[in-house]
Amino acid sequence: MAAARRGVFSRGSLRRWVRLGALVAAIMVALPVVLTILYLPPVVRPISTLMIKDLVTLQGYDRQWVPLDDIAPVMAHSVIMSEDGQFCFHKGIDLGELRGVINDALEGEATRGASTIPMQTVKNLYLWNGRSFLRKVVELPLAIYFDALMPKRRIMEIYLNIAEWGPNIYGVEAASQHYFGKPASQLSRRQAALLAVTLPNPAARNPAKPGPGLKRLASVIERRAGKAGAYVQCLD
Repeated sequence: MAAARRGVFSRGSLRRWVRLGALVAAIMVALPVVLTILYLPPVVRPISTLMIKDLVTLQGYDRQWVPLDDIAPVMAHSVIMSEDGQFCFHKGIDLGELRGVINDALEGEATRGASTIPMQTVKNLYLWNGRSFLRKVVELPLAIYFDALMPKRRIMEIYLNIAEWGPNIYGVEAASQHYFGKPASQLSRRQAALLAVTLPNPAARNPAKPGPGLKRLASVIERRAGKAGAYVQCLD
């Protein structure tokens, strides 16, 4: 009799856990969908999951939101040429880069990064850091959805205001003030390039004190940004 009760209890507990898991999964799916719509108006200033972590752990953070119009255009141009050259042309994911990554993986070669700016934006807004197949599976459809709803200028504005540029430093205005002592509207071509090439590894790279490798990367991006042309036309 006791064993029968335990069996019923176990089955009932299992069903409750399954329902709870399904509810949590549904919320996790619905939240980015709803938040993306709420983030459409320019007056809304989203924060990233890393910023939330800094708040929860009582570290705090430095982020000063600025509209895209108050950021030197060369900053956005440098980020596009450094992070996502097809930003103005793709629909959230760069299929050419993605195919290259898949082919490299199938051939057993080291894979290169294929994250677009929309992918990085949804990761920063809704997901977690760290390389993970599960995160990529979630990130891809979110990036397509985000890009479909959000104008390119708004995507860039959000990205530049939530990207991490160092411990507890988020957004280009805080980064510009911290590293160069000036507003983002006054960034030079060289400073914008240095900030752009810092983004892949802000914990280890300092745009105010670049090493030889970072200087070389910045020189490449500075030249590319100066000739960006059609690659940045969606921001005009």
